[in-house]
Amino acid sequence: MRHEMEHGPRPPAGLRRRAVLGLGLTACAAPVRPAPAQVQAADAPLRRPIPATGEAIPAIGLGSWITFNVGNDPQGRARCAEVVRAFFADGGRLIDSSPMYGSSQPVIGQALASLGGQAPVFSAEKVWTGSAARGPAQIEASRDHWGVPRFDLLQVHNLLGWEDHLPMLQRMKASGRLRYVGITTSEGRRHDELERILRTQTLDFVQLTYNPLDREAEQRLLPLAQQRGVAVIVNRSFREGQLTRALARHPLPGWAGELGATSWAQLILKFVLAHPAVTCAIPATRQVAHVRENLAAARGPLPDAAQRERIARAIGAL
Repeated sequence: MRHEMEHGPRPPAGLRRRAVLGLGLTACAAPVRPAPAQVQAADAPLRRPIPATGEAIPAIGLGSWITFNVGNDPQGRARCAEVVRAFFADGGRLIDSSPMYGSSQPVIGQALASLGGQAPVFSAEKVWTGSAARGPAQIEASRDHWGVPRFDLLQVHNLLGWEDHLPMLQRMKASGRLRYVGITTSEGRRHDELERILRTQTLDFVQLTYNPLDREAEQRLLPLAQQRGVAVIVNRSFREGQLTRALARHPLPGWAGELGATSWAQLILKFVLAHPAVTCAIPATRQVAHVRENLAAARGPLPDAAQRERIARAIGAL
């Protein structure tokens, strides 16, 4: 999902995301896997392997919730296209969207088309309908908006109709029309159901909320995803920008420099990425400077366990 506004303006009051996801994997539990290898070229952002295949993707992706919902405004679309261009230029790859996100899908499609078909995109989309019969048509409409031959990842958004949609997505994957299957949730909702799905279904990805203040996923979901070999996408790292706006009133601690963090946003993302179960975080923005700042968080050192607790304590105290 995700689906969060990173540094941008507060979303309109009428816009609220529905609760998100449910997961599933194969029934037999695998042994706990070690922390994912950090695959990183000299000046490239950190890449993390997808457990199901070993394919490595950049650890910072790009969400489109609210930020890319600009309708037909040509200036808004041009700004989004520049964000996408800067995202790829700085080493990004995974872009996440949903039919729920207004005009975000065609805006992404226009941005990709402006790059002349040369975008190295990892397309992460969702199915979001309570009707099993409408799922395939919705997916095809989404694919048409993006202008891609097939999606890399399709996720069941907010667990909506997951019992019907997961088998359909698995059939698409088996026939070569899809590469990966996932499920999403956000804001800490329906974690018990998500845990049951993770334990009983076959999934490649799960998406959930995680940040220094929202840490419930650490208790069961992140360890379980790691044990089951499921990649984790993190949404709402900045609580749709609320967290970074609140922190902007306070000076960044001097010790943040030990991690190469020059902003609160980077310190938060480093906290998120340092968890060994996390594959990718998807902050959303419509500002080029912020997308570059976010990607820079995946360069340089990540905090160890003690430093992660220090970050969480510092943010929790403000």
